[in-house]
This record gives sequence, structure tokens and C-alpha cells, in this order.
Amino acid sequence: MSVSPVQTQSLETVELQLFLEALYRRYHYDFRSYSASSLQRRAELACERLNCATISDLQRRLLHEPDLLPDIIDAMTVQVSELYRDPSYYAAIRRDVIPHLKTFPSLKVWVAGCADGEELYSLAILFKEEGLFDRTLFYATEINRRALAKAEAGVYDIDRMGAFTRNYQAAGGRASLSDYYTAGYGRAVFDRALRTRTVFTEHNLASDQVFSEVHLVSCRNVLIYFDGALQDRAVGLFRESLARGGFLGLGAHETLRFSDHASAFQPFDEGQRIWRRTALSEVTHGR
Repeated sequence: MSVSPVQTQSLETVELQLFLEALYRRYHYDFRSYSASSLQRRAELACERLNCATISDLQRRLLHEPDLLPDIIDAMTVQVSELYRDPSYYAAIRRDVIPHLKTFPSLKVWVAGCADGEELYSLAILFKEEGLFDRTLFYATEINRRALAKAEAGVYDIDRMGAFTRNYQAAGGRASLSDYYTAGYGRAVFDRALRTRTVFTEHNLASDQVFSEVHLVSCRNVLIYFDGALQDRAVGLFRESLARGGFLGLGAHETLRFSDHASAFQPFDEGQRIWRRTALSEVTHGR
């Protein structure tokens, strides 16, 4: 009996699905609900880096050469960021969100999908300048272990400091960015004191659960790589994590407008993609 062409998936689609299933079953990294077009590009990048002719070959090596896992995760995740990326977002945090956060006796901030740490250091410096650093605990989470290690080290190429400095100034920085790092040998190392209040830990928005109540979630340019169902799952985690009156910041091209959890938030500065958790007491589970 012949199969209808409508039901037939392309070879590339089948290979990708089998590869993602193997990655999940063998190593518990769940990319199955990420954007298909993005995943295809990332898997092809992994093939290129590891000299695999096809995604099926990549799957074979994934299963039989476990030492390649970090290289594959590097290729499958995106670590493109910079200090104070979209400076107007951080200016809005400083100007409009910080005054509300100052009313809490202690604070917890979740930087979800922290990549190489640029977003974390942006907030740590901002909180230090606003007098909140010493009563804030930061959680920097990431699925990519190598990226998490880079975030904890706080070391960046010195060539990036010019752009970082311009962003910092545009975001309303109150000092000189060079006050917060030491330069040498082509690298800039951020002050160790900036990470004394940070817990660096692996967390997967696709499979892990809420771990703490927080007052600010900053998750920028992560949801754009998820499909609709996984976006809803992630926003549901943020909803359950946030204290009433807490804040959620997303990337410039991300929104809650179509989320199943939108009713749990009020637009605070929608232009800068900042929402506030409503005071409603109920939380819906199992979505």
C-alpha cells in the first residue's frame, strides 16, 4: 500500500527527529520542542564542526562517542549576547523597575538562559550601582555547561569592551565600565565580587521545574528558539517562580500576548518587553 505524499516527511526531517530523540533518551537534553527551522540549522552546524556527512551520522557519533556531547551541545545552543544588549531595556529596569524592587527587604533574580554571562554581569553592575547588590541573590541558569563555565569565569575578549562600554553608557551606567574589570593579555576579567552573590547552575526550561521564588526574571532572546508549546511551558515556570508584583523581562522580539499565561501578567513597559506578575493568588498547574 502506497503512502500518500502528504503524509511523507522529508529525509532531513526524519533524521532530525531521530537525532533529537536520541539526544533526549541518552543524555536527557530535550530540544524536541525548539523551533524546527532553528534546530535544522544548528544540527547542520554540528555536522560541519564534527565532519559528519549527515545528521544520521551525527546521531551515530552522539550515541557511540559520548565525549562529543559538549561539542554537540555547543552547536545546538545559541550564545550570542553582549553586555547591556538593547540598552533601553536596562535603562527601563534602572529607571522604572528598580524603585519597586527597592521596597523588598531581600531580592532574588533569575537570569534564565544566561549564555556566557553578559546579561548576568549587566544586571549585577546595575544592582550594585543602585544599592541593591548586597541584598540580592542571583540565579544564572543555562543548559550548556561550557557556556555556564564561561559565565562563572567572567572572562571576555578585550576587543568586545568597546561595544560593551557604549552599551553600558547608553543604559545609564553611573561610573566607568573599566571600574568593574581588569584587562590583560587580550582579555577582560570581571571583578570576582560581582559574582559572589550568584548561583550558577544547569536548568532546562524544556524539562526542569521551578526552584525558587524570585522577584525578577530576565530571560532575553531565548523564547524565540522555542515552539509555541515550549514557550508556554517556560512562561508557566516564570509565572510560578515570580512573587506577586515581580517582574518578567523578555527579548526585543518576544511577547506574552499569545501565551496561555498572559492573564497572570500586566504590561509594565511593553515597548521594552517588561511585564509584572499580577496579585492574583491562584496558579494553574499542569498546563
